[in-house]
Amino acid sequence: MFGGLRAISQTAEVSGYIRDETGQAIEAINIGVLEDGRFATTTDSKGFYSLILPSGTEWSLTFYNLNYDKQIIKLKLKPGETKILSPQLKFKNALTEVNVDGGKRDVEMTRIDPRVFTQLPSVSGNLEDLIKTQIGVSSNNELSSGYSVRGGNFDENLVYVNDIEVYRPFLARSGQQEGLSFANPEMVSNINFSAGGFEARYGDKLSSVLDITYKKPLKFGGAASASALGGNLHLQGVTKNRLLSWSIGSRYRTNAYLLKGLDTKGEYRPRFIDVQSFLTFDINPKFKLEFLGNIANNQYLVIPANRETTFGTVNNALKFTVFFDGKELMQYTTFMGGLSATYLPQPKLKLKFITSAYRAQEEELYTVQGQYFIDQLEADFGKSNFGQVAFNRGVGTFLNNGRNYLTATVLNTEHKGTFYINPKSELLWGARLQAERIDDKLSEWRLVDSSGFISPYSPTAIDLQDVYKTKIQLISQRMQGYVQYNNTYTFADTSSLTFTGGVRAQYWTVNAQTVVSPRVTLAYKPNWKRDWLFRFSTGLYYQPPFYRELRNIQGQINTNVKAQQSIHFLLSSDYNFKMWKRPFKLIMASYYKQLNAIIPYEVDNVRVRYFANNNATGYATGLDLRINGEFVKGVESWATIGILQTREKSPDNIHYIRYNKDGEKIVKGRTLDQVATDSIRVDPGFIPRPSDQLVTFGLFFQDYLPKLPNCKFNINMNFGLGLPFGPPNHLRYQQVFRMPPYRRVDVGFAYNILKENRTFKRKNGFNHIKDIWLFAEVMNILQINNTVSYTWLQDVTGQTYAIPNYLTNRQINLRLYVSF
Repeated sequence: MFGGLRAISQTAEVSGYIRDETGQAIEAINIGVLEDGRFATTTDSKGFYSLILPSGTEWSLTFYNLNYDKQIIKLKLKPGETKILSPQLKFKNALTEVNVDGGKRDVEMTRIDPRVFTQLPSVSGNLEDLIKTQIGVSSNNELSSGYSVRGGNFDENLVYVNDIEVYRPFLARSGQQEGLSFANPEMVSNINFSAGGFEARYGDKLSSVLDITYKKPLKFGGAASASALGGNLHLQGVTKNRLLSWSIGSRYRTNAYLLKGLDTKGEYRPRFIDVQSFLTFDINPKFKLEFLGNIANNQYLVIPANRETTFGTVNNALKFTVFFDGKELMQYTTFMGGLSATYLPQPKLKLKFITSAYRAQEEELYTVQGQYFIDQLEADFGKSNFGQVAFNRGVGTFLNNGRNYLTATVLNTEHKGTFYINPKSELLWGARLQAERIDDKLSEWRLVDSSGFISPYSPTAIDLQDVYKTKIQLISQRMQGYVQYNNTYTFADTSSLTFTGGVRAQYWTVNAQTVVSPRVTLAYKPNWKRDWLFRFSTGLYYQPPFYRELRNIQGQINTNVKAQQSIHFLLSSDYNFKMWKRPFKLIMASYYKQLNAIIPYEVDNVRVRYFANNNATGYATGLDLRINGEFVKGVESWATIGILQTREKSPDNIHYIRYNKDGEKIVKGRTLDQVATDSIRVDPGFIPRPSDQLVTFGLFFQDYLPKLPNCKFNINMNFGLGLPFGPPNHLRYQQVFRMPPYRRVDVGFAYNILKENRTFKRKNGFNHIKDIWLFAEVMNILQINNTVSYTWLQDVTGQTYAIPNYLTNRQINLRLYVSF
């Protein structure tokens, strides 16, 4: 017994929490001593570590990880001493550093290095382009910041910036109208993304969470970039007394250069501008204030002149030619301000209070007339006019008119708390009160004149199509809250089981519905030689409607629409391993989502139009795989592949096929005898949802020349099989045709003109510059015409044509990036 006491008295303990510059806990930090490799440990998911060391000896305690600057602290402990040591580690600042671990492993959340975005060839300039190649994500439009996650639509994704929820524009119809999304990539320090099975502390959406944290600067610095597509400027710093740290960013974007390559020629004047600020006031070690502000103005003006599109097959090639009059203007201005106060009354307790305000003013004004020709092209190789117009199949005129205005205001106040019970368990809670006001004025119609006849034809009147005229004001309040408990159990064989469970609830005054959402994740880390971890997540996820889900095709709102429901079952695993003596990570996931009380919708380009009822049920199921690591030494690359099937069933899809007395199927406008004498009831059952995409593939790959390491190369690839589409008659059961596959490859070449770790030989102005990069980017290098939607027209015989609307073609962009 006395020998045991003597052994204890000859040792000491050092422990603490490791955090990054933003105060976030860091998992998988290696702690060891340089003098003796036997004494080592790693931090857990909460950043905690504990290490027993012999006393009376000076040790060089080392904190290191591939993604953080190494820190060495010398210490000498007295017998029986317990020392708390919690250093802050700095995230490495090289553009291509590797981040293989991917953040916390015990929840369905992947950490993404935001610095990779600097290398990424991006058409839109939005941070979401980095998300589009992540596991479970697909996107078929390079101009849009929207993305689909495991069968969901664009509105089913949560986006937070510093715990404040941000929103997408309401009226945008196409990707080129969207402009800049909220997050400024230069101001971001952390990105966490979940493709499903996320925790109860996150809000009520069906598909995913994108959690973005802005960085708190520790010294003066900044970055600037300029290209043919716009530029940005970012400055950051801290006062001498360290009381105030500030970060200010401004972006300007114009896609006029890209849009010149579209089939529709004309005068494009897109202009997207925003200014953001993030301020942190460190009042004292226990109390700090943060302010996040944003002002953005996105304007898209186009004066179309003409369009020429060739479509069809080799044996039946057609040409669509249009001459336009009029113009189209889409603009929206947003204001957002958020103030948060974080208080640490004791080391184990963190209290946060947030209040924010969001206002969007959107308007869509257009009057466009098009006179069109549909021509048959000569398909006989032997004729001299092969590929030229053989004869005309139809002429006509269409006129589209709209005057739409929408104003949205969202005010909320929120409290979040965290109590660290012990190094292995914590309790989280939160409550939020939100007020919303929507003012919506909709006025739009269209007219189609085919070969001198208004379609649909009437001998006594001029009938307009898709006439929508409404004026709506909706005022509502939401109340929501959550509680969550996390705990890690360690077994005798050092394997561990982490439990993450919680429940959240929400009440909305419009439909007077309360929803309760329990969510659980179990993560098992076996004591194997190979570094495997297995997770099972399940939960009842609700998405109460916002305004868009209430508005039906005709522009009227249905306040009886209830929350959509999705029951998640997700089984996943990740494996950290070495290949070619370099780190890699493999993630595999399978999932099934039972969808109840879902709202049917249709998609035209990026415009999601709901049918404003809960008549449908459905499911989404699939498999995902992601591998990332150092395929080339020193730089990270990744590849993802997904297999998906998502279907829905609604009684609204039941229809009748009618026949006349001659047994002919009656087709409105075509069949001579329109009197029905017989009919057949058709129930199509489960039909593909608009986001059904069987196979998707994403790749981001980086490389460099070994003898010229300043020259780097990267490739960004997206592939997805065709999405469903159909005629614009708002009949979901007819929207089962398939678009061509989406195939896009963007490549970038980078040259590091000034390196960060260079030697300064003499004083000059360039010594204040950290580094300079010159990028040459080739967008859509394979010159593939990707289809985003269709224009539907008829010829004089009543034949309907689906004319594809293509996205951007090959363009070259030069970009200069300077950081200081």
